[in-house]
Amino acid sequence: MSAAELLAIVVGTGGAGRSAIAVGQAILESAGGSLRRIAAQPVASLTSMHGVGSARAATVHAALELGRRMASEGRDEGAPMRSPREVYAAFASRLQDLPVEEFHVAVLDSQHRLERDIAVTRGILNSSLVHPREVFREAIAERAAAIILVHNHPSGDPTPSADDRVVTDQLVAAGRLLDIPVHDHLIVGRGRYVSFAEAGLL
Repeated sequence: MSAAELLAIVVGTGGAGRSAIAVGQAILESAGGSLRRIAAQPVASLTSMHGVGSARAATVHAALELGRRMASEGRDEGAPMRSPREVYAAFASRLQDLPVEEFHVAVLDSQHRLERDIAVTRGILNSSLVHPREVFREAIAERAAAIILVHNHPSGDPTPSADDRVVTDQLVAAGRLLDIPVHDHLIVGRGRYVSFAEAGLL
């Protein structure tokens, strides 16, 4: 089935003199044919279309969120993460289309396997929000051998900002004191990433 037909099933019935297929097609066209753009838009933006009320808009977003979460289950905890590409593969599906920044800590064991993914903050990344105490608390409890920092740029451009560099420097220094090394800081963009380790920024 096409994306419009799948959206029609999610919508359920038509409205305002249009069939469910027509409503699904209108939703898709409003985002230039991109499901990712629909998911990135506020729920309220869909309600401006004929035949789409708040309940239907929420249903569409819920369906897209379920798809995003299913995709993020592709890499289980316990999988090895030995390269930036593997880290990106583990986190891209859940982070690259978010409308706000999320900061995660990948807790690794001595074999570089992912023991736990910890979401630390949601919002604008700066040094006041990402405190070493919050980052390393769970890592210490899990007896982490190392950690990898991961966050997204909603703009889609993974180029590190000045705040990204400050936060990274602070957390790398804290990791040295705690004997929990920071192996990398990966910034997830849309379809691409920047690795601090690869770029020689650690």
